[in-house]
Amino acid sequence: MKALIATKNPSKIEGARNALARYFGKVEIEGIAVETGVPAQPVNSQIYEGAKNRLDNLMKYAKENKIMADLYLSCESGVHDVFGAWENTNMVLIRDNEGLESMALSPSFPIPDKFIDEIIKTDLNKVICKLFDTDEDNHNKGGAIQKLTHNEMTRAEMTEISVLMALTRYINGDLWK
Repeated sequence: MKALIATKNPSKIEGARNALARYFGKVEIEGIAVETGVPAQPVNSQIYEGAKNRLDNLMKYAKENKIMADLYLSCESGVHDVFGAWENTNMVLIRDNEGLESMALSPSFPIPDKFIDEIIKTDLNKVICKLFDTDEDNHNKGGAIQKLTHNEMTRAEMTEISVLMALTRYINGDLWK
């Protein structure tokens, strides 16, 4: 199984690889940085727009560079206001060569209202790094969720969960076809 993912973020690549390996065994996955077309900190519908733009740009890049894969993935995290509370979530989109597309979300975690304006102006990682006095490369490592859960969950694990959810469309045969 060969997959391309629209990111160079090691945590996202690791999470996607782990999820794909559960169903497809040996997985070759390549991360490719592409434009999202949304702000560094996506908010509400920008999460979907960023994931969709990433996937479309990845497919375009693969076609232009004659790179073939079985699956193409994108993952966009952002903050959204649901039920009157701010949360952070990851959205994964997966597309195959036949155009079948699946979307799923990770579990979400709450964001304190008092930080949301600063998060939207900069991004969640910058605020978390400041609050927890950690380095700026945190988003490529365990992410905000690792800090907020006191090391009980990582960004790679959140990505893995969301990729697993999106894979349900591919592992259940013709159910969606």
